Amino acid sequence: MNLRADTNDALAGEMRALGKAARSAARAMREASNETKNKALNAAAAALRAHTKDILAANAEDLAKAKESGLTASMLDRLALDEKRIEAMAKGVEDVALLPDPVGRELARWTRPNGLDISRVATPIGVIGIIYESRPNVTADAGALALKSGNVSILRGGSESARSSAAIHAALLEGLREANLPPAAIQRVPTTDRAAVGMMLEGLGNTIDLIIPRGGKGLTGRVMAEARVPVLAHLEGLCHVYVNEKADLAKARAIAVNAKMRRTSICGAAETLLIDKAVLKSHGRPILEDLAKAGCEIRADDAVRAIFPAAKQATEEDWRTEYLDAIIAVKTVDGVEDAIRHIEENGSQHTDSIITEDKAVAEHFLATLDSAIVLWNASTQFADGAEFGMGAEIGIGTGKMHARGPVGVEQLTTCKYIVRGSGQTRP
Repeated sequence: MNLRADTNDALAGEMRALGKAARSAARAMREASNETKNKALNAAAAALRAHTKDILAANAEDLAKAKESGLTASMLDRLALDEKRIEAMAKGVEDVALLPDPVGRELARWTRPNGLDISRVATPIGVIGIIYESRPNVTADAGALALKSGNVSILRGGSESARSSAAIHAALLEGLREANLPPAAIQRVPTTDRAAVGMMLEGLGNTIDLIIPRGGKGLTGRVMAEARVPVLAHLEGLCHVYVNEKADLAKARAIAVNAKMRRTSICGAAETLLIDKAVLKSHGRPILEDLAKAGCEIRADDAVRAIFPAAKQATEEDWRTEYLDAIIAVKTVDGVEDAIRHIEENGSQHTDSIITEDKAVAEHFLATLDSAIVLWNASTQFADGAEFGMGAEIGIGTGKMHARGPVGVEQLTTCKYIVRGSGQTRP
């Protein structure tokens, strides 16, 4: 008897059932009113709060297993939940409910000379497979955003957060039941078997319309290489802060430390600090002292190490590394063009910030740099859908097709053309 083959057959059958149920639920979600969707979201938020103890207990088990397996400090931070984070999760779901309904928006309308009335209208994508790693809050964010945008979601979280995700998913199901929406509208892959990911990437028998990966290079690389269905990519966050020669020192110090250290494990955390050589001594030293005092390891070029000897020698690899940890690479640049060149050659087109009081230089940076998010005198940690007023996000799209930047409810819709006639035929 081939136990492995039997196991794979059983898993394949289970995954096909998920896809079939999702496709069956898609019409109900497409037709659901804004009031019904909001009722489900608000009930889910209430359930998250009501089951805080259960979620924390599940998370404690995940954390214990993760520590035993040697998960890094930054990954443990992503995995960890507390009452404050659960409240933020519930508030995020409520914020999504407050957003305008993205479905049915008339995006454009015109009339042809022959009298045909044509409109382009926003409509749900359908069934979205969302594959993510250790952050259990993505379960709530992704489920809520998909629901509000009239989509069905199939969620596959990381094995390290399986118990936490299951507890959060249970609260989302309470919301669906309260609003009489099909429970298959938000499904969670119940196995940690990696083969399930491969089956999702193949489309589960043409039932998945879009795959969204949220994780590191390994996950995203696999999804991009193996997917047989469209992918909305969330690549690494190799974010930069550039301190221009006209930067205000107080702003530069506050922004640099916040961009790196507020939360080092998120994709919007700054990984490289660029300092204009004209202000290396006046601005560079106090900024580096602030970072070091905050517990950040500094890897720098020779010019920076000359004024801050405690820094470690940076290598070429450091300019292209997403640390997701209390480590930052620091490089001297000669003006805004040099900063832009460095970012273009080494960045991931995610989020980059300039600190300057020179409006012309700032506008040049904002217009020239081809990143999904560019900021002026603000921390890269604002690269977040909630901070953009979008309620929540599934990720930051770094590609150039369909959605770019924070992926919220509007970005989870596509469109269809509605043509109204009065008997026209084509000659």
